[in-house]
Amino acid sequence: MSPSTNAYVESNQERLLDELKQFLRIPSVSTLPEHNGDIRRAAEFVAASLTACGMEHVEIIATAGHPLVYADWLHAPGKPTVLCYGHYDVQPPDPLDEWITPPFEPTVRNGNIYARGAADDKGQVYSQIKAVEALRAVNGTLPLNLKFLIEGEEEVGGESIAKYVAENPAKLKADVALVSDTELYAEGIPTLCVGLRGLIYTEIEARGPAKDLHSGLYGGAAPNAIFGLIELLSKLKDAKGHIQIPGMYDDVRPPSAAEKHSWSILPFDEKDFLKNEVGASQLTGEPGYNVFERTWARPTLEVHGIAGGFTAAGAKTVIPAKAVAKVSMRMVPDQKPEKIIAAYKKFVKDNTPAGISTEVRVLSYGPAIMVNPDHPAIAVAAKAFADIMGRETVFIRSGGSIPIVGDFATFLGIPTILMGFGLPDDGLHSPNEKYKVSNYYAGIMTIAHFFEQYGQ
Repeated sequence: MSPSTNAYVESNQERLLDELKQFLRIPSVSTLPEHNGDIRRAAEFVAASLTACGMEHVEIIATAGHPLVYADWLHAPGKPTVLCYGHYDVQPPDPLDEWITPPFEPTVRNGNIYARGAADDKGQVYSQIKAVEALRAVNGTLPLNLKFLIEGEEEVGGESIAKYVAENPAKLKADVALVSDTELYAEGIPTLCVGLRGLIYTEIEARGPAKDLHSGLYGGAAPNAIFGLIELLSKLKDAKGHIQIPGMYDDVRPPSAAEKHSWSILPFDEKDFLKNEVGASQLTGEPGYNVFERTWARPTLEVHGIAGGFTAAGAKTVIPAKAVAKVSMRMVPDQKPEKIIAAYKKFVKDNTPAGISTEVRVLSYGPAIMVNPDHPAIAVAAKAFADIMGRETVFIRSGGSIPIVGDFATFLGIPTILMGFGLPDDGLHSPNEKYKVSNYYAGIMTIAHFFEQYGQ
């Protein structure tokens, strides 16, 4: 590893943290139109940071949605090219009353920085940018070629970047992509993720009567849109967690014996997981599969929210005309999103209750991804990670989804190194999201070290 690069990070810790705080103060919530100005400010902040660290051809690219930020540095002939990806948009901070400190006023306590986007993904993508700064400050140049493509729609499906990648393979040509939007298996354990579940995100709208009706005058005769939707949702999955959509499990590729063995030796306490991460009375899911299999290697179906009828304070006795549910499915390797969507739509149609009409809207989808752990760049990344953190790198899957990884494989033909520095308890998408400050610095050092090693 480069002691001088590490020393640069250590001697600039206060400034590096202050700059991250500036980034975190921008409420770049991509799903809410009232934050479009903040989205633009965040894109401009990223562009300015890339320019300041010496990247070239920096541009903010307008899209049908939120802007992309591109930059490159291509002055290392004969050396590999890495395409760095991240996102500057964040989830809404609600519920606000559960935050100990305001979500867009980053606060350091107990060695963590608390703010919306701290771990997902501003702190992590900023580590990539600051790794470039450290290398250029110490060496005056970079050991390989770099391209950056940072988006502002990851939290709302990433349509614009998917279109851009598909249309610009020559501009984005690289040997490997680097994504820092994942987590360590546990604190102090360097971790590379080699598998991601796919995601299908949908809305189901149920309609009953032509308008809201008085429940005294019409109750017992008129169909209730909310009840109809609940009845339909209850049929999608049984009490043991089996998804009831025909064909859902047909193409599931089970994990290999080697993968299952590697998972079995990871430090894991199910009781601790239940108490400190899930916080429920017991775990649920398909019988016959352990927690890793259920969260990393099995399909799931979840309901994220239901809206309809009267929900304000007080009473209003109406039979609601309309109700909407947000429903997603996670897929695993070999499952085809188009096949699952078709089966899902047919199931909804076939199981819609009498008097109710339904419409399925697919908001976004992307397949599951597996990365070959034997790829040379993965081996270099694993060694760089181990060098900085002082122990052997482990390989895991993630139950989450990063659709861009599939786009990089499909349109650029490159694998993705999923090198993240978050922790399982960082509270992504939840109140009091955090990022361990020492992991922010370790991320800068590790990425810089990977660039050095891969460029040799």
